[in-house]
Amino acid sequence: MNSTLKCLRRTIDARQWWLTLVLFAAPIGAMAQTDEIQVYDAAIAEHGKINLMIHNNFTAKGLKEPAFPGGLVSNHAYVGVAEWAYGVTDWFEQGLYLPLYSHTENQGLTYNGFKLRWLFTKPKAEDHTFFYAVNFEFSYNAKHWDSRRFTSEIRPIIGVHLHPVDIIVNPILDNSYLGGFRSLDFAPATRVAYNVSPKWAMALEEYADLGPLRRFYSATEQSHQLYGVIDHGTKFVNIEAGVGFGLTPASDKVTLKLLLSRDLNSRTQP
Repeated sequence: MNSTLKCLRRTIDARQWWLTLVLFAAPIGAMAQTDEIQVYDAAIAEHGKINLMIHNNFTAKGLKEPAFPGGLVSNHAYVGVAEWAYGVTDWFEQGLYLPLYSHTENQGLTYNGFKLRWLFTKPKAEDHTFFYAVNFEFSYNAKHWDSRRFTSEIRPIIGVHLHPVDIIVNPILDNSYLGGFRSLDFAPATRVAYNVSPKWAMALEEYADLGPLRRFYSATEQSHQLYGVIDHGTKFVNIEAGVGFGLTPASDKVTLKLLLSRDLNSRTQP
Protein backbone atom coordinates (compact mmCIF):
# COMPACT_ATOMS: atom_id res chain seq x y z
CA MET A 1 0.00 0.00 0.00
CA ASN A 2 2.82 2.41 0.92
CA SER A 3 4.63 1.71 -2.35
CA THR A 4 1.43 2.45 -4.27
CA LEU A 5 1.01 5.80 -2.47
CA LYS A 6 4.64 6.71 -3.16
CA CYS A 7 4.21 5.89 -6.85
CA LEU A 8 1.01 7.97 -6.99
CA ARG A 9 2.78 10.88 -5.24
CA ARG A 10 5.65 10.75 -7.74
CA THR A 11 3.15 10.75 -10.61
CA ILE A 12 1.35 13.80 -9.17
CA ASP A 13 4.66 15.61 -8.60
CA ALA A 14 5.70 14.89 -12.19
CA ARG A 15 2.38 16.22 -13.50
CA GLN A 16 2.75 19.34 -11.38
CA TRP A 17 6.25 19.88 -12.80
CA TRP A 18 4.99 19.54 -16.38
CA LEU A 19 2.06 21.86 -15.63
CA THR A 20 4.50 24.48 -14.31
CA LEU A 21 6.62 24.11 -17.44
CA VAL A 22 3.55 24.51 -19.66
CA LEU A 23 2.34 27.60 -17.82
CA PHE A 24 5.67 29.39 -17.93
CA ALA A 25 7.09 28.29 -21.30
CA ALA A 26 5.40 31.08 -23.23
CA PRO A 27 6.59 34.00 -21.05
CA ILE A 28 10.18 32.76 -21.12
CA GLY A 29 10.36 33.13 -24.88
CA ALA A 30 8.09 36.12 -25.21
CA MET A 31 10.91 38.66 -24.90
CA ALA A 32 13.16 36.94 -27.45
CA GLN A 33 14.40 38.90 -30.47
CA THR A 34 12.18 39.60 -33.43
CA ASP A 35 12.91 39.43 -37.15
CA GLU A 36 10.41 42.06 -38.32
CA ILE A 37 9.52 45.45 -36.88
CA GLN A 38 6.49 46.42 -38.92
CA VAL A 39 2.84 47.38 -38.53
CA TYR A 40 0.72 45.58 -41.15
CA ASP A 41 -1.63 47.83 -43.13
CA ALA A 42 -3.70 45.07 -44.84
CA ALA A 43 -2.24 45.79 -48.30
CA ILE A 44 -1.05 42.69 -50.18
CA ALA A 45 0.81 41.80 -53.37
CA GLU A 46 -1.34 42.06 -56.47
CA HIS A 47 -2.87 38.86 -57.82
CA GLY A 48 -0.15 36.83 -59.53
CA LYS A 49 2.74 39.03 -58.38
CA ILE A 50 5.71 38.15 -56.17
CA ASN A 51 7.01 40.74 -53.72
CA LEU A 52 10.33 40.57 -51.88
CA MET A 53 10.88 42.57 -48.70
CA ILE A 54 14.25 42.58 -46.93
CA HIS A 55 14.02 43.33 -43.19
CA ASN A 56 17.15 44.75 -41.54
CA ASN A 57 17.27 45.51 -37.80
CA PHE A 58 20.27 46.66 -35.78
CA THR A 59 20.17 47.13 -32.01
CA ALA A 60 22.63 49.93 -31.37
CA LYS A 61 22.09 49.78 -27.61
CA GLY A 62 20.22 46.81 -26.21
CA LEU A 63 19.87 44.25 -23.45
CA LYS A 64 23.12 42.48 -22.62
CA GLU A 65 21.60 39.29 -21.25
CA PRO A 66 19.72 36.74 -23.42
CA ALA A 67 15.99 36.31 -22.93
CA PHE A 68 16.54 32.63 -22.07
CA PRO A 69 19.55 30.35 -21.42
CA GLY A 70 21.47 29.83 -24.67
CA GLY A 71 19.64 32.64 -26.44
CA LEU A 72 21.03 35.52 -28.47
CA VAL A 73 22.16 38.80 -26.91
CA SER A 74 20.37 41.74 -28.52
CA ASN A 75 23.01 44.40 -27.77
CA HIS A 76 24.79 45.26 -31.05
CA ALA A 77 22.81 42.50 -32.81
CA TYR A 78 21.97 42.63 -36.50
CA VAL A 79 18.89 40.64 -37.54
CA GLY A 80 17.72 40.18 -41.12
CA VAL A 81 15.20 38.15 -43.07
CA ALA A 82 13.95 37.90 -46.65
CA GLU A 83 10.14 37.97 -46.79
CA TRP A 84 8.66 36.48 -49.98
CA ALA A 85 4.99 37.21 -50.69
CA TYR A 86 2.72 35.97 -53.47
CA GLY A 87 -0.71 37.43 -54.28
CA VAL A 88 -2.89 34.32 -54.59
CA THR A 89 -6.14 36.30 -54.99
CA ASP A 90 -7.22 39.89 -54.37
CA TRP A 91 -7.99 38.91 -50.74
CA PHE A 92 -5.30 36.31 -49.91
CA GLU A 93 -1.50 36.52 -49.79
CA GLN A 94 0.89 33.64 -49.07
CA GLY A 95 4.24 34.49 -47.46
CA LEU A 96 7.55 32.82 -46.63
CA TYR A 97 10.32 34.23 -44.40
CA LEU A 98 13.58 32.60 -45.51
CA PRO A 99 16.41 32.87 -44.69
CA LEU A 100 16.20 34.30 -41.17
CA TYR A 101 19.68 35.17 -39.93
CA SER A 102 21.51 37.31 -37.41
CA HIS A 103 24.92 38.33 -36.16
CA THR A 104 25.28 38.76 -32.40
CA GLU A 105 28.03 39.41 -29.90
CA ASN A 106 27.69 36.05 -28.17
CA GLN A 107 27.11 33.67 -31.11
CA GLY A 108 28.32 35.44 -34.24
CA LEU A 109 26.55 34.63 -37.53
CA THR A 110 23.60 32.26 -37.09
CA TYR A 111 20.68 30.83 -39.07
CA ASN A 112 17.52 31.14 -36.98
CA GLY A 113 14.74 29.25 -38.77
CA PHE A 114 11.87 30.18 -41.08
CA LYS A 115 8.21 31.27 -41.06
CA LEU A 116 5.13 30.62 -43.19
CA ARG A 117 2.46 33.31 -43.46
CA TRP A 118 -1.19 33.51 -44.58
CA LEU A 119 -2.78 36.97 -44.86
CA PHE A 120 -6.53 37.38 -45.49
CA THR A 121 -7.67 40.93 -46.19
CA LYS A 122 -10.46 43.12 -47.44
CA PRO A 123 -9.77 43.49 -51.21
CA LYS A 124 -8.06 46.77 -52.12
CA ALA A 125 -7.79 47.73 -48.45
CA GLU A 126 -5.68 50.76 -49.35
CA ASP A 127 -8.68 52.28 -51.20
CA HIS A 128 -11.13 52.07 -48.27
CA THR A 129 -11.55 54.42 -45.32
CA PHE A 130 -12.03 51.54 -42.89
CA PHE A 131 -10.12 48.33 -43.52
CA TYR A 132 -9.42 45.06 -41.77
CA ALA A 133 -7.49 41.82 -42.21
CA VAL A 134 -6.02 38.93 -40.27
CA ASN A 135 -2.58 37.37 -40.61
CA PHE A 136 -1.46 33.92 -39.42
CA GLU A 137 2.17 32.85 -39.05
CA PHE A 138 3.81 29.54 -38.20
CA SER A 139 7.48 29.48 -37.19
CA TYR A 140 10.16 26.82 -36.91
CA ASN A 141 12.86 28.18 -34.60
CA ALA A 142 16.50 27.37 -33.99
CA LYS A 143 17.14 26.69 -30.30
CA HIS A 144 19.20 29.89 -29.89
CA TRP A 145 16.44 32.04 -31.48
CA ASP A 146 13.50 30.95 -29.32
CA SER A 147 13.16 28.61 -26.36
CA ARG A 148 10.23 27.00 -28.18
CA ARG A 149 10.83 25.01 -31.35
CA PHE A 150 7.41 25.81 -32.87
CA THR A 151 5.53 29.08 -32.42
CA SER A 152 2.74 30.93 -34.17
CA GLU A 153 1.25 34.40 -34.40
CA ILE A 154 -2.28 35.66 -34.90
CA ARG A 155 -2.27 39.28 -36.08
CA PRO A 156 -5.61 41.06 -36.53
CA ILE A 157 -5.27 44.25 -38.58
CA ILE A 158 -7.66 47.18 -38.09
CA GLY A 159 -7.27 50.68 -39.46
CA VAL A 160 -8.65 53.82 -41.03
CA HIS A 161 -7.41 56.00 -43.89
CA LEU A 162 -8.44 59.55 -43.02
CA HIS A 163 -6.44 61.27 -45.78
CA PRO A 164 -3.78 62.31 -45.07
CA VAL A 165 -3.65 60.50 -41.70
CA ASP A 166 -3.58 56.69 -41.26
CA ILE A 167 -4.29 54.98 -37.93
CA ILE A 168 -3.55 51.26 -37.75
CA VAL A 169 -3.63 48.77 -34.88
CA ASN A 170 -2.27 45.20 -34.87
CA PRO A 171 -3.37 43.50 -31.60
CA ILE A 172 -0.96 40.59 -31.99
CA LEU A 173 -1.30 37.30 -30.11
CA ASP A 174 1.73 34.98 -29.94
CA ASN A 175 1.22 31.29 -29.23
CA SER A 176 3.63 28.50 -28.25
CA TYR A 177 0.98 25.72 -28.40
CA LEU A 178 1.32 25.34 -24.66
CA GLY A 179 -0.99 26.44 -21.89
CA GLY A 180 -4.11 27.15 -23.94
CA PHE A 181 -5.77 30.48 -24.70
CA ARG A 182 -4.73 32.17 -21.45
CA SER A 183 -1.06 31.61 -22.29
CA LEU A 184 -1.32 33.62 -25.51
CA ASP A 185 1.14 36.50 -25.34
CA PHE A 186 -0.28 39.96 -26.12
CA ALA A 187 2.15 42.07 -28.19
CA PRO A 188 0.23 44.95 -29.81
CA ALA A 189 1.67 47.24 -32.48
CA THR A 190 0.26 50.65 -33.45
CA ARG A 191 1.02 53.14 -36.25
CA VAL A 192 -0.11 56.73 -36.79
CA ALA A 193 1.13 58.11 -40.13
CA TYR A 194 0.91 61.40 -41.96
CA ASN A 195 1.11 61.11 -45.76
CA VAL A 196 3.02 64.15 -46.98
CA SER A 197 2.53 63.02 -50.59
CA PRO A 198 1.76 59.77 -52.45
CA LYS A 199 5.50 58.93 -52.22
CA TRP A 200 6.39 60.21 -48.73
CA ALA A 201 5.00 59.48 -45.26
CA MET A 202 6.08 60.12 -41.69
CA ALA A 203 4.87 57.93 -38.83
CA LEU A 204 5.06 57.12 -35.16
CA GLU A 205 4.94 53.41 -34.31
CA GLU A 206 4.74 51.70 -30.93
CA TYR A 207 5.63 48.06 -30.31
CA ALA A 208 4.87 46.41 -27.00
CA ASP A 209 4.97 43.04 -25.28
CA LEU A 210 2.55 43.04 -22.33
CA GLY A 211 2.87 39.34 -21.48
CA PRO A 212 0.44 36.39 -21.33
CA LEU A 213 -3.28 37.04 -21.21
CA ARG A 214 -3.63 35.12 -17.96
CA ARG A 215 -1.40 37.67 -16.19
CA PHE A 216 0.33 40.63 -17.80
CA TYR A 217 3.89 41.44 -16.81
CA SER A 218 4.51 44.27 -14.37
CA ALA A 219 5.15 47.69 -15.92
CA THR A 220 8.94 47.34 -15.60
CA GLU A 221 8.93 43.84 -17.14
CA GLN A 222 6.90 44.89 -20.19
CA SER A 223 8.65 45.84 -23.42
CA HIS A 224 7.68 49.16 -25.04
CA GLN A 225 9.48 50.80 -27.96
CA LEU A 226 8.52 54.01 -29.77
CA TYR A 227 9.72 54.46 -33.36
CA GLY A 228 10.00 57.46 -35.64
CA VAL A 229 9.57 56.20 -39.22
CA ILE A 230 9.88 57.59 -42.76
CA ASP A 231 8.40 55.81 -45.81
CA HIS A 232 9.43 56.61 -49.37
CA GLY A 233 8.31 54.98 -52.62
CA THR A 234 10.55 55.05 -55.70
CA LYS A 235 10.45 53.46 -59.16
CA PHE A 236 12.74 50.65 -58.11
CA VAL A 237 12.19 50.02 -54.41
CA ASN A 238 9.99 51.04 -51.49
CA ILE A 239 11.88 52.16 -48.40
CA GLU A 240 10.80 52.21 -44.76
CA ALA A 241 13.40 53.42 -42.26
CA GLY A 242 13.07 54.15 -38.58
CA VAL A 243 14.74 54.47 -35.20
CA GLY A 244 13.19 53.13 -32.01
CA PHE A 245 13.72 54.03 -28.38
CA GLY A 246 12.99 51.75 -25.43
CA LEU A 247 10.63 53.13 -22.81
CA THR A 248 11.05 50.48 -20.08
CA PRO A 249 13.97 48.60 -18.46
CA ALA A 250 12.94 45.43 -20.33
CA SER A 251 13.25 47.14 -23.74
CA ASP A 252 16.23 47.56 -26.03
CA LYS A 253 17.27 51.22 -25.74
CA VAL A 254 18.03 52.08 -29.38
CA THR A 255 17.10 50.02 -32.45
CA LEU A 256 17.39 50.91 -36.15
CA LYS A 257 15.20 49.35 -38.83
CA LEU A 258 15.34 49.40 -42.64
CA LEU A 259 12.82 47.65 -44.89
CA LEU A 260 13.33 47.42 -48.66
CA SER A 261 10.60 45.97 -50.87
CA ARG A 262 9.93 45.46 -54.58
CA ASP A 263 7.65 43.47 -56.87
CA LEU A 264 9.94 41.02 -58.63
CA ASN A 265 7.82 40.34 -61.73
CA SER A 266 7.33 43.98 -62.74
CA ARG A 267 9.88 46.30 -64.33
CA THR A 268 9.16 49.31 -62.16
CA GLN A 269 7.16 50.10 -59.12
CA PRO A 270 3.81 51.88 -59.63
